[in-house]
Amino acid sequence: MSGGDIAGLIAAGVFALLVLLLAVPILKLGKVFDEVRTAIRSISDGATPLMDEVTATVSTTNQQLKKVDGISSNVSDASANLSALSSLVAATVGSPLIKVAAFSYGVRTALSNRKKPAAGRRSR
Repeated sequence: MSGGDIAGLIAAGVFALLVLLLAVPILKLGKVFDEVRTAIRSISDGATPLMDEVTATVSTTNQQLKKVDGISSNVSDASANLSALSSLVAATVGSPLIKVAAFSYGVRTALSNRKKPAAGRRSR
């Protein structure tokens, strides 16, 4: 064997050692990828039922909001009707009440003036 053959053998041995040293981290990295794949699958399996529950909850909430919208619409109509009714009662009862109060005030004033004797008049 010549010196070049020995150098080639040494280089091949070093290259084989380098391949072995690099194989260990690559195998560990493969195990890490397997664990990541398992974790992602686990999260995906857990998230699917959760998404189904959220969808059902949102659907139920939308139905309840539709009911609340109908109730608030009915309450709004009822309050508008009550406002109109109170305006009608005020107009119907209020105007005659004011007239009666004015008339009674006038009668009271006339009667109080009639009972008083005239201060400047003398009787003969």
